[in-house]
Amino acid sequence: MLSAIVAVTLLVPDVGAAERAYGEVLDYQTVERGRIAPEQAGGWNAAALAGREYVLLQPPSGEPVYLRMVETDASPSPALKALGWNATEILVEDPALLAPKLAGTAFRVIGPPAPLEINPAVTAMQALGPAGELLYFTRMPAGQSKFGLGSATSFVDRVFIVVVGAQDIRRTLDFYATTFGLPVTEPAPSRVEILADAWGLPREQRFLLGIVRLPQRFLVEVDQYPSGAAPREVEPGELPAGMAMVSFAVDSLEPFLPQLVAPPRALSGPPYDGRRAGVMMGPDGEHIELIESGSPAAPPEPGDTP
Repeated sequence: MLSAIVAVTLLVPDVGAAERAYGEVLDYQTVERGRIAPEQAGGWNAAALAGREYVLLQPPSGEPVYLRMVETDASPSPALKALGWNATEILVEDPALLAPKLAGTAFRVIGPPAPLEINPAVTAMQALGPAGELLYFTRMPAGQSKFGLGSATSFVDRVFIVVVGAQDIRRTLDFYATTFGLPVTEPAPSRVEILADAWGLPREQRFLLGIVRLPQRFLVEVDQYPSGAAPREVEPGELPAGMAMVSFAVDSLEPFLPQLVAPPRALSGPPYDGRRAGVMMGPDGEHIELIESGSPAAPPEPGDTP
């Protein structure tokens, strides 16, 4: 079972520029920088990444949920136009206060702060990051989460949801349910205005959405994309440009060994700290990194509901 989101890996053209933007604007802290080791690239089945510059960033709250920026020369698919990982959702204290801080920076708001249709107590804003990556910034008031997701403990806090664009939402939900033993919701129609905008559809257009529930504090959201959405193009030995991979904690890699794209490796440094990791593929071409945890999931946050 997946127990937590550990990291989101973004392939970006300028690691230094991304590091500065996330540090200066969102107060993310650099915890490690260097070059991708050959054994790490091999475990990802992405040998071309060996030697590439990377930086690992952590939210100011100190939560061990990281953003990893890796150098690439490739151009990402436009946000919301290709299958696979498409958006990273981050807890914040108040999107309405964050929005003016993004003005004139490397971040561009494409969806102003607004209550969620499915839970008006929750406010979210959508923006593009310095490399065109899609980010949701969400205020989750204490006690208002239906899934025990917690609230921000710093102005900008941790990743708590990742969004995958699906070709067949039922197939994708079934994959996460059967592969990882996770509960999923029934697909339900919902307005996603930025997705409608990306496809030139009426803003009232509804898309099927489903939820994959991790034990607590984290979710995978699955969005049914229009039929014209295609898998992202990836050169041999590479990861997809843009939102390339999501890393999750698991108790053990043993049940997943036959599905890994390469033999697992024990890796040093955060977020591995000597533990084994391996990568498998999801049904929409999404790269899923599994990191052995060997430790129980974090306790629920105060004031939240299961």
